[in-house]
Amino acid sequence: MNTRQLLLATFGLLIAATLPAQAQTFPEKPVKVVMPYPAGTGPDAVMRHVGERLAKVWGQQVVVENKPGANGWIGLDTVNRSAADGYTFLLVDQAIMSLHPYLYKKMPLDPAKDFVPVAPMYSTNYFIAVAANSKLKTFADLMAEAKRRGSPLTYGSSGVGGQLHIGGALVEAAAGVPMTHVPNKDVPQMYVDVSEERVDFAFATAATAGPLQKAGKLKYIAFAAPKRHPRYPDVPTVAESGGPADLQVSTWIALFAPTGAPPAVVNKVSADVAKIIATPETQEFLANIGFIAWSGSAKELGDTMKKDSAGYSDFVKKFKLSLD
Repeated sequence: MNTRQLLLATFGLLIAATLPAQAQTFPEKPVKVVMPYPAGTGPDAVMRHVGERLAKVWGQQVVVENKPGANGWIGLDTVNRSAADGYTFLLVDQAIMSLHPYLYKKMPLDPAKDFVPVAPMYSTNYFIAVAANSKLKTFADLMAEAKRRGSPLTYGSSGVGGQLHIGGALVEAAAGVPMTHVPNKDVPQMYVDVSEERVDFAFATAATAGPLQKAGKLKYIAFAAPKRHPRYPDVPTVAESGGPADLQVSTWIALFAPTGAPPAVVNKVSADVAKIIATPETQEFLANIGFIAWSGSAKELGDTMKKDSAGYSDFVKKFKLSLD
């Protein structure tokens, strides 16, 4: 081997050794996870559960920062402006990453270009929630009331363009009569408004609306999924409750990093999160709040995001949706 070959071989070994070492020393300081959701929501509960376990594995604190508002863009912008050093991550949902680019002609950032997939965490379908003492008992009742009432029914959401808004818009399309969208970034308060009949209905996950449902202040009249939820077998699907079989509303929640984050760190975080999601403890935690654990790779998350994006393109065209 000549001198040039020896230098190249040595350089290659140094590079190979550097990448794993970067992952081995991570993290050397607290790690921050930003989410565009308020405290008390399902994503917040799950991230705090996973964050506590990551902190034990890493020996560093995992700081959860809630940045709701502006249709999720405040949270995304916070992470996008942060240093891409592997110490700031974004917890975000399917709608913001795959649907919003089709709903808005102008966006302050590009989810597909400005962030890289790190780790999926869970998926879920949504219930349709009404006040416990509401006369609405089925999806068919909801449709009949929408057509009978002189004033439009109201439906709550966590903000414009989110899954709760899209779900309400689908109900409005199924009824064929106008309804009034009532966005509220304070999601727990939004469900209080439903429970006290200031808002007629809202789509809900078992995690976020669960406390009010268990307290007897909310009831679920339908589950927007192909089959009933195993933890809520008495709640019929939308189809079983007198609605269209294709009215299904679901989402996933996953971890992303700003583009440019060190690949070795991204791979480590992805693997560590996947291990925690796969534990029986976390699987049970997610099941108890109505979520389906999703322990997968960054590539699997990226492929899913691309597939969903293509589906949403057709969805937006079909319903002629726009939020500009």
